[in-house]
Amino acid sequence: MFSGMKTRIPLDRITAQTLELFQGNEDDIVHVLPDFSVFRQRQESEFGGLVYHPLFCVILRGRKEFKIGERCVSLSAGEAFVISHDMPIASKIKGASLKSPYIATIFSLDLGILRSLQAQVASVFEVDPEARFLSTGSYSSDWAEPLLRYMQLSADPLKAEVLGPLIQKEIHFQLLLSPMGGMLRNLLFIDSSASRVARAIQHIREKFREPLAIAELANVASMSTSLFYDRFKSVTGTTPLQYQKDLRLIEARQLLMGGGWSVSGAGLEVGYESPSHFSRDYTRRFQCSPRNHLARNREPVSTET
Repeated sequence: MFSGMKTRIPLDRITAQTLELFQGNEDDIVHVLPDFSVFRQRQESEFGGLVYHPLFCVILRGRKEFKIGERCVSLSAGEAFVISHDMPIASKIKGASLKSPYIATIFSLDLGILRSLQAQVASVFEVDPEARFLSTGSYSSDWAEPLLRYMQLSADPLKAEVLGPLIQKEIHFQLLLSPMGGMLRNLLFIDSSASRVARAIQHIREKFREPLAIAELANVASMSTSLFYDRFKSVTGTTPLQYQKDLRLIEARQLLMGGGWSVSGAGLEVGYESPSHFSRDYTRRFQCSPRNHLARNREPVSTET
């Protein structure tokens, strides 16, 4: 995959820089700069749920697997992914151990920075109806080189303050141009389906405990009910109801693993009226009943990214 001197050295340097940031630090996630962190996990994990925010992630060691509906995506060292919207996603880490942990860099994406590029680049792009919220790609020096420069700013606070915003903008620009940037390019357009669905997603997240009204969401997205339902599923790969359900179940799992909640209490807290309905959905989502999860000594929930 990484043929040629130009591609091997920058990737190795990113890995070396990341390992350096972990030296003397036992934390598994280190916040290096605004909107940038490095992550490691020293054991494999089962499929768990996490709400991902818009981000750009480069996997440096180990392997990550996503489950999105019936679709499974597996990524290994040297590959990257972009997530364009707030999305509840099932994922797990493979090939990680104490001696060889999973390692990744995490760069948060900023819609404001993307939109600041609109006047310069929008005329070059057209809305891509095939784009999805999760896109993957192989290593590219186009985004790797500014990412490395951004990481290196952590050693100089003054340079980080002055040059950091410029390099952040450069990384966003390179991602817009990359094969992974389809949905990001769609988000440049305020009236695109991607942007309208993003508004509806924010509304669901704010009120995920309340009964879901499709007509209200369609109004937020400025679409007819039928068009909204179709566009929401096209962008996210799921329905508004399933999206809300996933949010509820991920929140319930965090409550149960954090301690202090009964199964029925956690279900009621996230918006379920029926304990049996909650238990069925939870078991189907995590392949383990909430009662069994509660009995697992309240194991910590993975913060993997």
